[in-house]
Amino acid sequence: MNITALLAGLFSGIIASMGMGGGAVLLIYLTVFASVEQLAAQGINLIFFIPIGLLSLIIYTFKKQIEWRICLPIAAVGVLGAFAGIYISGVISGDMLGKIFGIFLCFLGLKEIFTKDKKRS
Repeated sequence: MNITALLAGLFSGIIASMGMGGGAVLLIYLTVFASVEQLAAQGINLIFFIPIGLLSLIIYTFKKQIEWRICLPIAAVGVLGAFAGIYISGVISGDMLGKIFGIFLCFLGLKEIFTKDKKRS
Protein backbone atom coordinates (compact mmCIF):
# COMPACT_ATOMS: atom_id res chain seq x y z
CA MET A 1 0.00 0.00 0.00
CA ASN A 2 1.37 3.40 -0.92
CA ILE A 3 1.15 6.79 0.74
CA THR A 4 -1.28 8.08 -1.91
CA ALA A 5 -3.81 5.38 -1.01
CA LEU A 6 -3.47 6.17 2.69
CA LEU A 7 -3.93 9.90 2.08
CA ALA A 8 -6.98 9.25 -0.11
CA GLY A 9 -8.48 7.15 2.70
CA LEU A 10 -7.68 9.78 5.31
CA PHE A 11 -9.14 12.71 3.34
CA SER A 12 -12.18 10.65 2.30
CA GLY A 13 -12.86 9.81 5.94
CA ILE A 14 -12.46 13.40 7.11
CA ILE A 15 -14.69 14.81 4.38
CA ALA A 16 -17.27 12.02 4.76
CA SER A 17 -17.55 12.50 8.52
CA MET A 18 -18.28 16.19 7.94
CA GLY A 19 -21.10 15.22 5.58
CA MET A 20 -19.49 16.66 2.47
CA GLY A 21 -19.22 13.56 0.28
CA GLY A 22 -15.90 11.92 0.97
CA GLY A 23 -16.88 9.24 -1.51
CA ALA A 24 -16.10 11.66 -4.32
CA VAL A 25 -12.45 11.80 -3.17
CA LEU A 26 -12.31 8.04 -2.87
CA LEU A 27 -13.93 7.46 -6.26
CA ILE A 28 -11.55 9.86 -7.97
CA TYR A 29 -8.55 8.18 -6.34
CA LEU A 30 -9.72 4.67 -7.20
CA THR A 31 -10.64 5.37 -10.83
CA VAL A 32 -7.88 7.83 -11.78
CA PHE A 33 -4.88 6.80 -9.68
CA ALA A 34 -5.55 3.14 -8.86
CA SER A 35 -7.13 2.25 -12.26
CA VAL A 36 -10.14 0.56 -10.67
CA GLU A 37 -13.26 0.16 -12.85
CA GLN A 38 -16.05 2.65 -12.06
CA LEU A 39 -18.54 0.02 -10.82
CA ALA A 40 -15.94 -1.66 -8.60
CA ALA A 41 -14.90 1.74 -7.22
CA GLN A 42 -18.52 2.49 -6.34
CA GLY A 43 -18.78 -0.82 -4.48
CA ILE A 44 -15.56 -0.13 -2.58
CA ASN A 45 -16.88 3.34 -1.75
CA LEU A 46 -20.07 1.85 -0.28
CA ILE A 47 -18.09 -0.56 1.90
CA PHE A 48 -15.84 2.33 3.01
CA PHE A 49 -18.90 4.40 3.93
CA ILE A 50 -20.40 1.90 6.42
CA PRO A 51 -17.96 2.39 9.35
CA ILE A 52 -17.58 6.13 8.65
CA GLY A 53 -21.34 6.61 8.51
CA LEU A 54 -21.97 4.61 11.69
CA LEU A 55 -19.29 6.44 13.65
CA SER A 56 -20.53 9.83 12.45
CA LEU A 57 -24.14 8.87 13.26
CA ILE A 58 -23.17 7.93 16.82
CA ILE A 59 -21.19 11.12 17.39
CA TYR A 60 -23.83 13.43 15.89
CA THR A 61 -26.55 11.64 17.89
CA PHE A 62 -24.65 12.24 21.14
CA LYS A 63 -24.19 15.89 20.16
CA LYS A 64 -27.98 16.06 19.52
CA GLN A 65 -27.43 17.39 16.01
CA ILE A 66 -29.79 14.98 14.23
CA GLU A 67 -33.43 15.89 13.69
CA TRP A 68 -34.88 12.38 13.42
CA ARG A 69 -38.34 13.56 12.25
CA ILE A 70 -36.68 15.10 9.20
CA CYS A 71 -34.01 12.53 8.41
CA LEU A 72 -35.96 9.26 8.77
CA PRO A 73 -38.38 9.93 5.87
CA ILE A 74 -35.48 11.19 3.75
CA ALA A 75 -33.45 8.06 4.59
CA ALA A 76 -36.41 5.83 3.67
CA VAL A 77 -36.70 7.47 0.25
CA GLY A 78 -32.90 7.27 -0.07
CA VAL A 79 -33.14 3.48 0.32
CA LEU A 80 -35.61 3.43 -2.58
CA GLY A 81 -33.17 5.59 -4.55
CA ALA A 82 -30.40 3.10 -3.78
CA PHE A 83 -32.43 0.29 -5.32
CA ALA A 84 -33.09 2.46 -8.38
CA GLY A 85 -29.36 3.24 -8.61
CA ILE A 86 -28.47 -0.45 -8.40
CA TYR A 87 -30.84 -1.16 -11.28
CA ILE A 88 -29.60 1.76 -13.38
CA SER A 89 -25.93 0.85 -12.82
CA GLY A 90 -26.69 -2.58 -14.26
CA VAL A 91 -28.14 -1.00 -17.40
CA ILE A 92 -25.57 1.77 -18.02
CA SER A 93 -21.96 0.95 -18.92
CA GLY A 94 -19.09 1.76 -16.57
CA ASP A 95 -17.70 4.29 -19.05
CA MET A 96 -21.02 6.15 -19.17
CA LEU A 97 -21.26 6.11 -15.36
CA GLY A 98 -17.79 7.65 -15.20
CA LYS A 99 -18.84 10.42 -17.58
CA ILE A 100 -22.05 11.08 -15.66
CA PHE A 101 -20.07 11.23 -12.41
CA GLY A 102 -17.55 13.66 -13.94
CA ILE A 103 -20.31 15.95 -15.23
CA PHE A 104 -21.99 15.81 -11.82
CA LEU A 105 -18.74 16.81 -10.07
CA CYS A 106 -18.19 19.69 -12.52
CA PHE A 107 -21.75 20.90 -11.97
CA LEU A 108 -21.34 20.81 -8.18
CA GLY A 109 -18.00 22.59 -8.39
CA LEU A 110 -19.43 25.38 -10.55
CA LYS A 111 -22.41 25.68 -8.21
CA GLU A 112 -20.07 26.08 -5.24
CA ILE A 113 -18.00 28.71 -7.04
CA PHE A 114 -20.90 30.81 -8.30
CA THR A 115 -23.53 30.42 -5.55
CA LYS A 116 -23.52 33.18 -2.97
CA ASP A 117 -23.61 31.97 0.63
CA LYS A 118 -26.69 33.58 2.18
CA LYS A 119 -25.40 33.08 5.73
CA ARG A 120 -22.28 35.19 5.12
CA SER A 121 -23.91 38.08 3.25
